Amino acid sequence: MANLPRFVFFKGKVMPYADAKIGLLTHALHYGTAVFGGLRGYWNEDEGQMYIFRPRDHYRRFLLSAKLMRMDVDYTIDDLIGFTKELLRAEGYRTDVYIRPLLFLADEVIGVRLHGLHPELAIMSLPFGTYVANDTNAHVTFSSWRRIDDNAIPARGKIAGAYVNTAFIKSDAELAGFDEALVLTQDGHVSEGSAENVFIVRDGVLITPPVTDNILEGITRRTVIDLAREELGLTVVERHIDRTEVFICDELFLTGTAAQITAVTRVDHRPIGTGEMGPITRQLRELFQQVVRGKHPKYRHWLEPVY
Repeated sequence: MANLPRFVFFKGKVMPYADAKIGLLTHALHYGTAVFGGLRGYWNEDEGQMYIFRPRDHYRRFLLSAKLMRMDVDYTIDDLIGFTKELLRAEGYRTDVYIRPLLFLADEVIGVRLHGLHPELAIMSLPFGTYVANDTNAHVTFSSWRRIDDNAIPARGKIAGAYVNTAFIKSDAELAGFDEALVLTQDGHVSEGSAENVFIVRDGVLITPPVTDNILEGITRRTVIDLAREELGLTVVERHIDRTEVFICDELFLTGTAAQITAVTRVDHRPIGTGEMGPITRQLRELFQQVVRGKHPKYRHWLEPVY
C-alpha cells in the first residue's frame, strides 16, 4: 500500500486514491476499452520546481487515442493540464514522477462495442525512476511475437487492450534473461521495443522506423529527432529498418516517456558497435536530461511548471 498514490483525479475532482472505486462489471475491465497516457514530471532541485514535460503534446495524443475509440470527451488539453497540476500539488512531490491519465468506458454492462457507452477520466501519479533498470547497457532480443497491425488494433493509439501484445513481448524477454525486446512488423521490419521507439546509428546518420511501421507516435521520439537535428547537427532519416541491419549498426537506443533514452549494447548476444554506449547516444541522454529539467533555456516552452 505504501507504493500507491495518496490522491487521484476522478469523477471531476481530486480525492483520496482509496476512495476511487469501480465495479467488477466495468466495460473496460472486461474488454480493454480504455486509453491512457504517460507523462513525466521532473524535479529541479535548484529552482524548487517540478516541470511536466511536453504536456500539451501528450494530452493531444491522449485525446486522439480517445477519438480512435469513439469516446466523446468534453475536456480540453488545458483542462487536462490543470487537473494534472492540481493532483501533483495535492501530492506535494519533490522528486521525479510518472503521471498516468486514463479514459475508460465505465458502464457496467456485458457486450463488446464502442458506441453508446460513457467514458470516465482518472489521473494518477507516482514517484518514478528508471523503467529499464539497465538503461545504460541494455541487452535485448528479437521477440517471436509480432507488433499489432494498424488494421487490427492501431498502435498509434495508447489503447489499453492492445498492451497485451506488449505484455507477451516483455515477459518472454525478461524471463529469458534479457532487459527488453525488439519487435518486428508482419512484413519483417523493425517496429518498436515492447513499449519504446527504436533508433539506430549508421555512419553518423540517425535512423528510426516511420510512423507507418505500426509504432506509437512517441513524444520522446519526436524530441530526440528535434534535438539530434538542432543541437547535434545530425541527419535523421525515417525509413524501414531490417532485422540484420540492427546487428551491424554502430549504436542502438530506445526512447519513451518511461524509458527516456535507454542505451542498448547487445542484441541476441551480439555486441552493438563496440559493445558500450555510443557517443551519439551519450550526448542525447545528457542533452535530454538538461532539457526536461529546465536547464536548457531554448526548450523551456516544452515545460509546464507545477508549483
